[in-house]
Amino acid sequence: MRGAVVVSSPGRADFLNTHQDYKGLPVVPVAINLRMRLYAKPTSGRVFNIRSVDLERYNEPSTDTFEVRVNEMLPGKFFGNYLRGVINVIVKRGLAQKLRGADVTIKSEIPVGSGLSSSAALEVGFTELLNYICNLGLDKKDLAEVSFAAENQEVGVPCGRLDQYGVSFGGIIKLECRPPYTVEPLSFKDLTFAIIDSGIRHSTGDIHPKRQNDINRGLKALMNNPKIPETLKKELGYNFDEPKWENVGENELEDHLLVLDDKSRERIVFTLRMQKSTEFALRILRSEKVGREEVICSLGEERWKRIRKLPTAERICGILGEVMNDQHALLRDLYDLSLTELENICSTALSAGAYGAKISGAGMGGSIIALVKNEEGGKKVVNACLSTGAKNGWVSKVGEGVKVERAPSTNAAKTSRITRRL
Repeated sequence: MRGAVVVSSPGRADFLNTHQDYKGLPVVPVAINLRMRLYAKPTSGRVFNIRSVDLERYNEPSTDTFEVRVNEMLPGKFFGNYLRGVINVIVKRGLAQKLRGADVTIKSEIPVGSGLSSSAALEVGFTELLNYICNLGLDKKDLAEVSFAAENQEVGVPCGRLDQYGVSFGGIIKLECRPPYTVEPLSFKDLTFAIIDSGIRHSTGDIHPKRQNDINRGLKALMNNPKIPETLKKELGYNFDEPKWENVGENELEDHLLVLDDKSRERIVFTLRMQKSTEFALRILRSEKVGREEVICSLGEERWKRIRKLPTAERICGILGEVMNDQHALLRDLYDLSLTELENICSTALSAGAYGAKISGAGMGGSIIALVKNEEGGKKVVNACLSTGAKNGWVSKVGEGVKVERAPSTNAAKTSRITRRL
């Protein structure tokens, strides 16, 4: 679209502490080089005409028209609801008079339902587009918060803030998921990932509520247990987002967890172990010195011996890869989010040379993120996974956050894409 304003937003891979943002725990997303672009021609009116080129190809509903007002959500998982939600949030925040309409065309490299935050890329990209053409004065945190409110409150998806902040800020960040939602950019960015799309589609809205209900059921039983000390109950609560999980040790709850039903117990143990694993990994990503004993305590003697066999320059990636493997096992065994196809992809990636591999996103489909040595090693991992049934694959360095390009980009994305011919 010649003369259009162009905004691009990245996909987001779920690097560390998956399924923890809605509990108020910190999460570590990484932006990747797959991007969504919104081409917009502002108009003098107050109407938005939206067209998705990618959805057209799949013969799915691909157009929408709405006005500057509080819009209703249309039935089903309609893509236009995410954009309507953004408008609703901005209108409710008293900025309606600043908005003007536009004709918007969407083109994306991010596959829908793949665990790479296509919905957040759409929301954040559209919010930044409005921010630019309407002079709303929003910063990166504002972009993320408007986009989160659009999906969580307007569309009604019970998501946390991981996706929107990861897309808005880019890079690798630690996001604190309790107010005031602070962001810590992590300086260790010299990482390369293979992103493998299983081709199995899923919906966050179908996954999150069940796990949250399991946790709530377990918390209720713990809070009503007279044998638990009041000091410990003060760290807990009745709802999944109430406990100060980071202050609770698994050993403190160990005996009390035995009286819970299996699913409630597993969800709570998952939460505690995932957080502990991430705290260790964050020290690596901050370039803090981590000793042999700490690595052994976190990963075990046998894996430390394997890491020691790596060249010195690769040991950091070896440690992070093992953390990813641990977190994938937690997602599989204690959160019931894996499938045979996903396990095959992870095993294949590791056999092809990846340091570590795990589910990215809600699970039950979507994508696997694997940490690899370099682009050549990433291509080897992707090709191996494609040969065993994965749908798509990409090799990506750490990507930038949402940005205004102003004119259609003529540069190819810095992402190597490998697609199996169907």
